[in-house]
Amino acid sequence: MNDTQTSPAVMLIVTQDTKEEEARFARHALEAAGVRVVHLDPSVRRSVGGAEISPEDVAAAAGMTIEDVRALGHEGKCQDAMIRGALSAALAWQAKDPVRGVLAIGGSMGSALAGAVMQNLPYGLPKLIVSTMASGFTKPYMGVKDIAMMNAVTDIAGINSISRDVLTNAANAVAGMAKGYNPSAASEKPLVLITTLGTTETGVKRIRQALEGDGCEVMVFHSSGAGGPTLDGLATDKDVALVLDLSLTEIIDHIHGGLADTGPDRGMAALRKGIPTIFAPGNADFIISGPLPVAQQQFPGRRYHEHNPQLTAVRTNLDDMKKLADHLAVMVREAKGPVQVFTPLHGFSNHDSPHGHIEDRSVPGPFAEYLRSVIPTDVPVTAIDAHFNDEAFSDAVTAAARAYLRI
Repeated sequence: MNDTQTSPAVMLIVTQDTKEEEARFARHALEAAGVRVVHLDPSVRRSVGGAEISPEDVAAAAGMTIEDVRALGHEGKCQDAMIRGALSAALAWQAKDPVRGVLAIGGSMGSALAGAVMQNLPYGLPKLIVSTMASGFTKPYMGVKDIAMMNAVTDIAGINSISRDVLTNAANAVAGMAKGYNPSAASEKPLVLITTLGTTETGVKRIRQALEGDGCEVMVFHSSGAGGPTLDGLATDKDVALVLDLSLTEIIDHIHGGLADTGPDRGMAALRKGIPTIFAPGNADFIISGPLPVAQQQFPGRRYHEHNPQLTAVRTNLDDMKKLADHLAVMVREAKGPVQVFTPLHGFSNHDSPHGHIEDRSVPGPFAEYLRSVIPTDVPVTAIDAHFNDEAFSDAVTAAARAYLRI
């Protein structure tokens, strides 16, 4: 077997109908870096040839011919068809001859297609999109997967002194990652997912270390707008033993219009799947807003902590917290598995402590009482006479987690 056959393969996703020169350049750069190329070409306008997965193959994977796709006569409808086909074709190739990395090159349309494919490939598999969209809003392309985006700088329109370096660097980066990629074997340890922020890290770290000592695999997610949805995605896709949703920032921000709002379904994946879940209102003492002047305009008359020039923590009051309790009550009614709620009586984060900047001791007690009054009676609500970051609180959550895990 020659070196070409034994070298790792990289999937290259780029249309040749509009980017033939760039596709050819990227192929040569990848091959020069020592990897095999599997070119998936989702072109619609014309078929150039030479791709391992041709436009005809992509259309066929969507249950159509390329002529059927072209006859749709609408770029959005054509794009939808080729996304379906590209995803199906990529997964079929991956099942028979797995690639060790993926490189995509495109504008908004190519990035959307590549992102849809990459979001359905495994965590850990190297994924890079060179895109004209990389300098702006990237969330639609990256989703919650480990996808890197590189700014194309110039339009993807020919090879110039900048694009030559950008595409070469991208090819070398993916080739290097592909050569070093060694997928981790599936863990046999019970998988526990936890949310936190730095302001609750003291308590969460204690819980994490205790459960790791018990033999669990613990993954912790930063609940600032991406971590929670990532946890939800893993809860949907993986065999998860327990979810500890201990930082509710994204839910608070959804209710009140904060920057970390991740939508109405945040936290629902585990409940709907029946995964045992423990909630605690970590970091519910603040809403995340923008720079201080913006926060003062959006939430007038509040207490503020300027976390940095871009982010301000806006203190929540009891009415805000009651809305959180009402929201949690609606959520847990959909649970198909066991749920518990723990709430501290001496503060919800470092900010809400004697060492913090927006402490309010008048909120936790009444919040706990209201929480008990609205949460369904079959869901235990336990108020702990401690701060969130105190040992007493983390020990109580750990004991409940162990009971679910039967440790």
